[in-house]
Amino acid sequence: MKFNRKHFLTFIFFLLLEIVIAQTSGFIRHTFGDFLVVILLFYLVKAFFNFSNKTIGIIVLIFAYVVEFLQLTSLLEFLGLENNRLAVIIFGATFSFVDLVAYTLGIVTVLLLEKFLTRKLSSNLS
Repeated sequence: MKFNRKHFLTFIFFLLLEIVIAQTSGFIRHTFGDFLVVILLFYLVKAFFNFSNKTIGIIVLIFAYVVEFLQLTSLLEFLGLENNRLAVIIFGATFSFVDLVAYTLGIVTVLLLEKFLTRKLSSNLS
């Protein structure tokens, strides 16, 4: 485990962007926010762990799917957090198949972006 400042700063950028998006409504908040949240989580994990991009992508995608499918349960009620605004914002309140698509597209996008950046960096060093 080695801290990567560049990836952590990328995480902070996406976190700030998500906070701004949280102030909106509609498509941008509910779909684009889900698309970006997995990218945010990808860079958070990448900032602390030296796993391959593919491994991080799979871990983050599985985590996002698990959280989404848990929305089919009454977990927040069981934990007594159904009226906690922050818990509802972070965890979500309702399952949506569209969210699964947004998570998947977000991971595919960040993996393609990382692959492109790696290739570009290696070709510039050659």
